[in-house]
Amino acid sequence: MRAVLMAGGSGTRLRPLTCDLPKPMVPILNRPIAEHIINLLKRHGITEVVATLHYLPDALRDYFQDGSDFGVQITYSVEEDQPLGTAGCVKNIAELLDETFLVISGDSITDFDLTAAIEFHKQKKSKATLILTRVPNPIEFGVVITDENDRICRFLEKPSTSEIFSDTVNTGAYILEPEVLEYLPANTESDFSKDLFPLLLAKGEPMYGYIAKGYWCDVGHLDAYREAQYHALERKVKLDFPYKEESPGVWIGQNTYIDPTAKIEPPVVIGDNCRIGARVHIEPGTVIGDKVTIGADANLKRPIVWNGAIIGEEAQLSACVISRGTRVDRRAHVLEAAVVGSLSTVGEEAQISPGVRVWPSKKIDSGAILNINLIWGNTAQRNLFGQRGVQGLANIDITPEFAVKLGAAYGSTLKPGSRVTVSRDQRNISRMVTRSLIAGLMSVGINIQNLDATAIPIARTVIPRMGVAGGIHVRVHPDRPDYILIEFMDAKGINISKAQEKKIEGAYFKEDMRRSLIHEIGDVAYPSQVADEYCTAFEKLLHIDTLRNSRAKVVIDYVYAVSGAVLPQMLDKFGADAVVLNASLNKTAMSATDRETLLTQLGHVVEALKANFGVQVSANGEQLILVDESGIPIRGEMLTALMVDMMLTSCPRGTVVVPVHASSAVEQIARRHDAKVIRTKANPTALMEASYKNANVVLGGSADTGFIFPQLHPGFDAMFCIAKLIEMLTIQERSLASVRAELPRVIHKSHVIRCPWTAKGALMRHLVETHPAQNLELIDGVKICQQYDDSWVLVLPDASEPLVHLYANSNDRDWVDETLRNYRARVQAFVEREQEQVVAEV
Repeated sequence: MRAVLMAGGSGTRLRPLTCDLPKPMVPILNRPIAEHIINLLKRHGITEVVATLHYLPDALRDYFQDGSDFGVQITYSVEEDQPLGTAGCVKNIAELLDETFLVISGDSITDFDLTAAIEFHKQKKSKATLILTRVPNPIEFGVVITDENDRICRFLEKPSTSEIFSDTVNTGAYILEPEVLEYLPANTESDFSKDLFPLLLAKGEPMYGYIAKGYWCDVGHLDAYREAQYHALERKVKLDFPYKEESPGVWIGQNTYIDPTAKIEPPVVIGDNCRIGARVHIEPGTVIGDKVTIGADANLKRPIVWNGAIIGEEAQLSACVISRGTRVDRRAHVLEAAVVGSLSTVGEEAQISPGVRVWPSKKIDSGAILNINLIWGNTAQRNLFGQRGVQGLANIDITPEFAVKLGAAYGSTLKPGSRVTVSRDQRNISRMVTRSLIAGLMSVGINIQNLDATAIPIARTVIPRMGVAGGIHVRVHPDRPDYILIEFMDAKGINISKAQEKKIEGAYFKEDMRRSLIHEIGDVAYPSQVADEYCTAFEKLLHIDTLRNSRAKVVIDYVYAVSGAVLPQMLDKFGADAVVLNASLNKTAMSATDRETLLTQLGHVVEALKANFGVQVSANGEQLILVDESGIPIRGEMLTALMVDMMLTSCPRGTVVVPVHASSAVEQIARRHDAKVIRTKANPTALMEASYKNANVVLGGSADTGFIFPQLHPGFDAMFCIAKLIEMLTIQERSLASVRAELPRVIHKSHVIRCPWTAKGALMRHLVETHPAQNLELIDGVKICQQYDDSWVLVLPDASEPLVHLYANSNDRDWVDETLRNYRARVQAFVEREQEQVVAEV
């Protein structure tokens, strides 16, 4: 016996799920509805299937092929020009139907006993048997009445409330004899319920209704789609689960990793090749597709997540549908009955309100609240460059394909035949991205000086000495271990200007990239003695005899992230005793909690060894935290002040460069030494440029970014900082504890407030308009200063997240606490007013 699978529907009421997918291919329990129908046919011995297709026919053909992988034989019939209707498309394949055949819809979920229905049809000698079922609300279905012999005597297609005369409805499954097709005209649109069945009834042909027992759900709208999933999980319908039941009510696919701290409450389906992060909470009724990644602390309350989706850390999904390849970023909320179409992006901390539909390939900005359907418009093109280079989720935003294109875009802004350095940290992800960047650069005729795995201070030192046009450094982001950071440097080793960033972005987005002929393809060289060049430059800026006489003992913790090859070798050469901890490479990035644990251990080791001090190095050799001889950490504003004090003690009347939010202790120390302070925007490039361009700069940076010694190179360098500290402590005959005790007592506190991107500009304007101009500094953000002392408050928008940072600074603790409390309330009230206004306008 053959079955005709009606698979032509576009599923308009399932939009946006069916914009790029025919309705029968919409997944239930991670398998297309049509596959569940084929499994049902197979269970009842029907293995020859003719599929009638119209809307996006290739999706179904490509999936099922000839059907052999699914245990059936499938033939396809495609309505090329116009749809012929449910009956017309079957008439179109009449030559394939020479015996009793079954017609079944490809967009419903059922476990009806088809064998019993076919036996009923034969017993009644019926020409057409409709498989019927009883439903509580028949308004959306064709209602059918049969007599005491089950013969159909009346039916009505989709009645109004006043027309309902039965709860027995047509399920769209029929058992037919071939001769009934003779009543239909060829190549003409016709429908079973509207055209053929009324005609058969009028002609007196034997037509019966078989009332089937079991489950049936017409997946005709989004609520029904979610309901069918939940019923399947609750085993109210007999479907074949695609995965092994690992524990009662928990089906998990192959090669899926679930963190031991994740909490999973059955019933739940989780597909193949998924990654479930730490402390993820998956509540009953959740369906997760294949190749889905879920970040730490995400909370899933009965969502349906399709294949390839990426759910960020702390995201909240509630009874929604997340389509194929969609990305929901960190702390975003998608609420009840919302639907996000395929390949869309929901930005960090964005919210999609209940029932809202987002069509495929859309982007919801970070911090946005979406209250209406998003149908028109294209995916917004984001800037490639953030506050600090190009950054994004490793192997999700920053992929090999992306890196090849980025490398070609950068190379296209340089002259053919130019040379650039490429370097990286030691992680495999960085190696992969670097190789892809190199391929892109070579394709546009750029020659590569491959420095390989190198600490970034070394790369910045050798760039100007090699005479190259610039450099690229790839590493795991120092603040976000799931992110990759790609930094571009100019010929001086400074991060490139905004103008150069715009050129690269223009080439990337316009795809305005040259292609070199074979003989013009770039070359790759591996320069030797790179570390030696750095060491030579390093030595020239230190008092070697002082270091040799210091007999200092230092404990250096590399936190499993940076090669310890250069610095211990240098210190040993100077006669210092360097004890190295955790210098081997750990393939998994360290969390903040792990680093704190190692910092505590470092303090214990420093005390036990009676070392002069300890250092925890991070950010591929750029940043550090100190530990004094008592094992007490020195970091944050205290570390910034300590470094300023020591450098200005060594170089009085010098200039230091610090970010706008650094403590006013810097100015107080500078006044002691008749020195100058330059404040810059709170980003690394601004600090590097100011340190390089201004005269007599002896130190730049802060504890947040690391410290710059411009005479060595224009970047941040924790390794040189350690050697310089040993030298200064020896010459000044001080210890870290004694330096710390002499620092000014300045109270410096901060607070972070959530602020949508759309409100940031209005907030800054509001602050400028409501404060006297003579009290304002607008270097970066809005800084409100007291006229007679070093007290100030700074409101600084975050450059990469929907946040605002508040900093309060004074010698008076009460003033700081009161001011911080006051501005916190003012900013929160303003943000709330702005959000209320946005909602009112919507």
